[in-house]
Amino acid sequence: MSRLQVVSGKGGTGKTTVAAALALALATEGKRTLLVEVEGRQGIAQLFDTEPLPYEERKIAVAPGGGEVHALAIDAERALLDYLQMFYKLGSAGRALKKLGAIDFATTIAPGVRDVLLTGKACEAVRRRTRQGTYVYDYVVMDAPPTGRITRFLNVNDEVAGLAKFGPIHNQAQAVMRVLKSPQTQVHLVTLLEEMPVQETADGIAELRAAELPVGRVIVNMVRPHILDEEAVRSASGDRRAEIARALTSAGLSGAGHLVGPLLDQAADHAERVELEREQRTALGLLDLPSSELPLLSEGVDLAGLYELATELRKQGTGS
Repeated sequence: MSRLQVVSGKGGTGKTTVAAALALALATEGKRTLLVEVEGRQGIAQLFDTEPLPYEERKIAVAPGGGEVHALAIDAERALLDYLQMFYKLGSAGRALKKLGAIDFATTIAPGVRDVLLTGKACEAVRRRTRQGTYVYDYVVMDAPPTGRITRFLNVNDEVAGLAKFGPIHNQAQAVMRVLKSPQTQVHLVTLLEEMPVQETADGIAELRAAELPVGRVIVNMVRPHILDEEAVRSASGDRRAEIARALTSAGLSGAGHLVGPLLDQAADHAERVELEREQRTALGLLDLPSSELPLLSEGVDLAGLYELATELRKQGTGS
């Protein structure tokens, strides 16, 4: 099983929710998982109903079986200060550079360097070991940028090639890519059963494959239940108002004509949605990837909902 699980998806598909649920699922049975946020939105803290995450690893949840989920919000400026200390031993000089604005300049003007710092921190957590030689974390789950930016974000070696052809930055990018393009990594894409998210998912997978980045599976989120069976869906798709109204009237139901219209309108809308979802499932099937489906939580996503989604992911073998 891959130890770095990257979760991306079009905005609005719930990729942060899926990343959090995946971290819980992987932590089941006594495992330790690190959930990493790289966009500075503090979405993980909101989901787990905890204080905003600092730039340090903090335990935020316990999974069934005693496993632990830790979380980290990676800050590019702090990561660069760590980097300067690690490779150049700048220490207080690095902090002085921050006061002068040099750190913000470096992470803004050179976005490739910024992405090296963000992905590098996650990859370091993947490689980190205890004194006994075991991994500190069994799995690292990254809540990554959206689908439209994920390939460029992960393909950091190409991004910094024009900035540093040798030296520590180049070596760091190479080390990151050795993890990202290895069997240690899987990139999962979250989608909805709607045309635009499915098309963006297909485009994202094509870009990832072209960049030789390891694609994991498609996770279909917020799947609504089918209320009608197939025969009812076919019936609702046609215009049978008059026929049904006559049948109800003959059965002694007064005012059947006024009742049937709104009910059949709802049934027809449901039937249309079922057919559109069937088309999108067919399109996803052409991607030739394993998939998982997560239900729409009618009361919204809270901590209990995250555990429910984690259970579904475990049942469906996501991450394996």
